[in-house]
Amino acid sequence: MAKSSADDDELRRACEAAIEGTKQSIVMSIRVAKSRGVWGKSGKLGRQMAKPRVLALSVKSKGQRKKAFLRVMKYSSGGVLEPAKMYKLKHLSKVEVITNDPSGCTFTLGFDNLRSQSVAPPQWTMRNTDDRNRILVCILNICKDVLGKLPKVVGIDIVEMALWAKDNTPVVTTQRSTEDGEPVAEAVTESELKVTVEKELVSQAEEEDMEALLGTYVMGIGEAEAFSERLKRELQALEAANVHAILESEPLVDEVLNGLEAATNIVDDMDEWLGIFNVKLRHMREDIESIETRNNKLEMQSVNNKALIEELDKVIERLRVPSEYAASLTGGSFDEADMLQNIEACEWLAKALKGLEVPNLDPIYANMRSVKEKRAELKILKATFVTRASEFLRNYFASLVDFMVSDKSYFSQRGQLKRPDHADLRYKCRTYARLLQHLKSLDKNCLGPLRKAYCSSLNLLLRREAREFANELRASTKVSRNPTVWLEGSTGSSQNANTDTSAVSDAYAKMLTIFIPLLVDESSFFAHFMCFEVPALAPPGGAGSDKRPNNDDGNDDDDLGIMDIDETDKKTGKTSPDLTALNESLQDLLDGIQEDFYAVVDWAYKIDPLRCISMHGITEKYLSGQKADAAGFVRLLLGDLEARVSMQFSRFVDEACHQIERNERNVRQMGVLPYIPRFAALATRMEQYIQGQSRDLVDQAYTKFVSIMFVTLEKIAQQDPKYADILLLENYAAFQNSLYDLANVVPTLAKFYHQASEAYEQACTRHISLIIYYQFERLFQFAKKIEDFMYTITPEEIPFQLGLSKMELRKMLKSSLSGVDKSIAQMYKKLQKNLASEELLPSLWDKCKKEFLDKYESFVQLVAKVYPSENVPGVTEMRGLLASM
Repeated sequence: MAKSSADDDELRRACEAAIEGTKQSIVMSIRVAKSRGVWGKSGKLGRQMAKPRVLALSVKSKGQRKKAFLRVMKYSSGGVLEPAKMYKLKHLSKVEVITNDPSGCTFTLGFDNLRSQSVAPPQWTMRNTDDRNRILVCILNICKDVLGKLPKVVGIDIVEMALWAKDNTPVVTTQRSTEDGEPVAEAVTESELKVTVEKELVSQAEEEDMEALLGTYVMGIGEAEAFSERLKRELQALEAANVHAILESEPLVDEVLNGLEAATNIVDDMDEWLGIFNVKLRHMREDIESIETRNNKLEMQSVNNKALIEELDKVIERLRVPSEYAASLTGGSFDEADMLQNIEACEWLAKALKGLEVPNLDPIYANMRSVKEKRAELKILKATFVTRASEFLRNYFASLVDFMVSDKSYFSQRGQLKRPDHADLRYKCRTYARLLQHLKSLDKNCLGPLRKAYCSSLNLLLRREAREFANELRASTKVSRNPTVWLEGSTGSSQNANTDTSAVSDAYAKMLTIFIPLLVDESSFFAHFMCFEVPALAPPGGAGSDKRPNNDDGNDDDDLGIMDIDETDKKTGKTSPDLTALNESLQDLLDGIQEDFYAVVDWAYKIDPLRCISMHGITEKYLSGQKADAAGFVRLLLGDLEARVSMQFSRFVDEACHQIERNERNVRQMGVLPYIPRFAALATRMEQYIQGQSRDLVDQAYTKFVSIMFVTLEKIAQQDPKYADILLLENYAAFQNSLYDLANVVPTLAKFYHQASEAYEQACTRHISLIIYYQFERLFQFAKKIEDFMYTITPEEIPFQLGLSKMELRKMLKSSLSGVDKSIAQMYKKLQKNLASEELLPSLWDKCKKEFLDKYESFVQLVAKVYPSENVPGVTEMRGLLASM
């Protein structure tokens, strides 16, 4: 074949370099343009941009077997060929030339192993038809020689291709190596290198026969119609000969027809027999189905009967009452040794009653007469047992407490304080704790009377213990009584004010230390023992109970702290019914015991009212410490105690205020009032008693005391206006001097200290101004007139006003400042005359001199502005005169 520029040696070498290492040899390579078509529209040429590619046919030999491949090469960015895709020619099924392309240079190759048949195969476009025929002929030759089969060819005449192949078989120069290894050129035809297309399309013999046939008809080109008519006549002659041969074979046809008819008769007979057999088989199948249905019903009935018997056995077993349990429930003993059997009987009874309820029992059985009768029988058993157990426990609680109350060794006696110990009581009660739990599950209503019986019995014991302990505590505390009159005016009322009464508050603290943890433990044990469903916290022994002794082993893990009422309300937003019932029961359990605490508080108040401060702090400490694990009533008890202490202290404060107010009724009083220094002593003592949270209580008392003191002082001062300022400044000064140290550490007293300081300064100013005006009245009245006129007229016009002329000024100066040293001495004597506290005189005299100099300096400035020509003694001269005195 002729070689084109699309298939040259350089291109073949580039392809061989691209597949180097694959052990494949290039048979042919040619440049093409690749584009895409559309399925179903193979005749329509694709409009996409064509991409330059190279198609290379390669062969790989493996022994006697050969494999053929079609490789697609593409150009890299550097213009070097690199493999893009590879197809195996054994899967080539179709070669189609696109008829829509006028040039006939575009074709597609169809492979039967492509994964996606929905994607149209690529279209390959050659430069001319020669290139197209060259690649297609080469592909067909390889398929015939190597694979032994040909693909389907569409869109091109195979005869035309054969003729083209015959005319374009070129001579190819090959090289062979000589023995010495040098290559020698040799000319051969391409048909010798490759399988020719003629050999695969039309054999040589067929071609010669066709030429001989055509040679018998020697005619010109214009005789084509005659040639056609001749061929038609020969064809008709052949068809007539065929018909004649068919007519000659009529006897054979008749014999075949007779055989077919006999076979048809036999088939009809067989069909009739098969119909009969089919009817019999259908009747037999119906009989078998009937037998199977009856058999299945009998089998199902047998299974149901067996299941029914098993279910009835279970029901009978469930309805049976064991004799040992019936005996325990109706007449068994409640002794400690028999409690295990009683508990087992309770568990069985609860389980049996629950088993006869609809959720646990099939609703079909619930209405059976035997089930109803058995349920009624179990309810009678339950009522009998609950009644017997409740009566026994009520009597048991009462007998336990009666035994303890009758034994005096359980309580405090003269000369011996006895700590209450309920360990043995709780141990005996715990024996019946599980019984109470089962009673609750059987009948919740039975717990109400049992709780009341327990509370009533134990309340007697607790009140007896508290009363005996409080009585012995008061009797064993020896302390002298402090006066209750602190702020009275009598002289001997505070002689015993410093008596040590700490034993009183210690006794109160001991009462709380012993009984508050006991009451908390009793409340917790009661809630747990009597099956209250309330939020539980850690066992007692936390904050506020660190003073409890180590030998109190009466509490174990069964004692659970009960959530405080206020805390529960905050967390849950509501009070549970059980918590309400618990606090009502605790009220019955502990009611009345507060009277003994009140008695200790009243006793302590009578000995030393100020000890209310210490007791308030102790109570507040317990109240805050027991907040997490105290039962509700114990917190209420502590709150009532705190209120009682506060009430007693308020009573003391009110009495002291009445003592202060009684000073107002006395005859004219001079000097420092007696309650001023006595309050300082009282405040010092009160500060010594403050503990914990009692600061607010004391500050409220301070506020009430000082307010009454200052009001009473003002009222007494108003009784004699002439000496009011002297009385005020002396008492306010005494108040500051006596409370100076306390005011530095007590903010409330510091506030009143500053208030007294302001009142003192005001009284001093009023008194000094009065003395100065008394001695220099004309001088400062003249200055007052000048000041009044300066608001309305100019300073130059003032000397022309009536009473303010220069002559009047000279007269006034002569009368006021002649003998000024004597006037100042008189002013000092007047200041000293009515002052009872001599220690205040130096500071008052200094204030007086300063005030006089300030007023005189203002007067001199006025005169210099209004009477510039007049001579007035200067301020420096007056200051020197005052300093020399």
